[in-house]
Amino acid sequence: MMSTYLKAGVVGLGGVAPMHTMALEALGISIVAVCDKDEGKAKVAAEKFGAVAFTDYREMLARGGFDILHICLPHFLHAPVAMDALRAGYHVLCEKPLATTLEDAQRMNEVAQQTGRHLSVIFQNRYNPGSLLVKETLASGALGAIHGGWFRVNWYRGESYYTCSDWRGRKATEGGGVLINQSIHTFDLMNFFLGAPTRVDATIANRAHPQIEVEDVAEGVIFYNTPHGTEIPVSFHVNTYHPYDAPVQLEIIGEHGRATITGDEAEVIIGDTRHTAKADADAQAQFGIKHYWGVSHAKQIAAFYEAIKKGTTPDLTGEDALVTQRLVEGIYASFESMQK
Repeated sequence: MMSTYLKAGVVGLGGVAPMHTMALEALGISIVAVCDKDEGKAKVAAEKFGAVAFTDYREMLARGGFDILHICLPHFLHAPVAMDALRAGYHVLCEKPLATTLEDAQRMNEVAQQTGRHLSVIFQNRYNPGSLLVKETLASGALGAIHGGWFRVNWYRGESYYTCSDWRGRKATEGGGVLINQSIHTFDLMNFFLGAPTRVDATIANRAHPQIEVEDVAEGVIFYNTPHGTEIPVSFHVNTYHPYDAPVQLEIIGEHGRATITGDEAEVIIGDTRHTAKADADAQAQFGIKHYWGVSHAKQIAAFYEAIKKGTTPDLTGEDALVTQRLVEGIYASFESMQK
């Protein structure tokens, strides 16, 4: 259990907030302030955690009493709330995506640099045992020269998913569709494994959700540079009209073998050797709400607080998140260029 001298505030008490609050409780970190525009939600959460309830985040920032603000708000609110919090002297841990646009994401990082506060975004799948196995394998060079890869995110989001929240399915408030929301974790994982992409060629469409104005499918190829200066392709297909939430699939193919992730599990095959990493069953039982979110929120939150406590830079920064934000924006730009 971590020391409780760092205290937390949480703004936004919707569906993803419990992933933060359960992790904070398990880590022994006091939640001293909660905020939601729904006063009833705020009061219920405040009573549960022994916190002060707010319906205006500005009042919560002014009242203070905490060190780190957890942002669990709709996408379009991430940038303004984060920048206000950073300027008020708080560190910020924001749910994905960092922002709805690259410009806003860059501004958030600029404010973090100006204020000397730390900014991070939740990309918890980097902390999964399977992801760490693949990362370590690539770092060791055991796969040899990398030839390419692919990934798929085939999930289902019905009409009610979009109609239950007025900000979903709109470019201005969600920032996009399947790219910036459901599949951004997997784009981030590939960047985590292979570095910053060099270019992308992709198409997007809305094929099965006439009630929304954003994409429900994207497909294309991302190019990465290898340490030897060669360019490798990674193909992808992501959609939200699959009949169910299928396990995410990702594969990287090398000269000597391949590394595969299916859901939370990984398999690395090199010649006649096979290494595997299973899902964290204990963490799933304790924290799991939706299987496709994984169970590594607690691991990332713990790492962030430990870095703040030690006065070091978190291992996943807002600058790191910009790499994935640029990729998503690049896919949108690639499609728009073909429409002209």
